[in-house]
Amino acid sequence: MSASDPRDELVDHLPAMRAFAMSLTRNSATADDMVQDTLVKAWTKIDMFEPGTNLRAWLFTILRNTYYSNRRKAKREVADVDGVFTESLSQKPDHDGRLQMADFQREFAKLPDEQREALILVGASGFAYDEAAEMCGVAVGTIKSRVNRGRAKLAELMHLSGDDAMELTDSATMAVVAARANGALR
Repeated sequence: MSASDPRDELVDHLPAMRAFAMSLTRNSATADDMVQDTLVKAWTKIDMFEPGTNLRAWLFTILRNTYYSNRRKAKREVADVDGVFTESLSQKPDHDGRLQMADFQREFAKLPDEQREALILVGASGFAYDEAAEMCGVAVGTIKSRVNRGRAKLAELMHLSGDDAMELTDSATMAVVAARANGALR
C-alpha cells in the first residue's frame, strides 16, 4: 500500500460511521454489523473510490445503501425464531416429478383418442367446453362427458383417489387430471 492509500484512512472514520449507523438503526448490534459490512464493501471496492474525493462521504453512501438494502430484504423475510416455518419446508427431488410424469404419459396414452383429445383441449389448453365441442364437431355435453370419463379413467389407471396429491412437473398435465381444471369450468 502506498502512503496515499485510502484504506489507511478507513479507521479514522469508524466513530462517525458508527454514529450514523446508530442514528439509522437505533440498535447497537445492528449498527456494528452495518459498519462492518460497509468496511468490507469499501475494502473490496476500494478501486472504485476516486482519490482526491471525500472518503467519508463515499463510506456514508455505502453505509446508507447497505441500510436501505437490508430494510428491503427484511420486508421480504419472515421471522422464524423457533424454526417452525423452516421445519415445514421441504422440496421433492426433481427425479420424482420426472418419474411421475413418465407414469402419467404412459397411462394417458392408454385413453381412447376422443378422451385424450378432450382432456388436452379443455384441461391442458384451457379451452372452454363450447370451444372444444366446436373444434371437435360434437355437442358440448359430449365434450363434458369425454373429459369426465377421461379424468376418471386416468385417475383409475394411476391408482389415484380423490385425496391423493398429484406432484407432476407440468402444470398443463395437472390441469388435465384435476377435477376442477380452470379451463373446464367455463
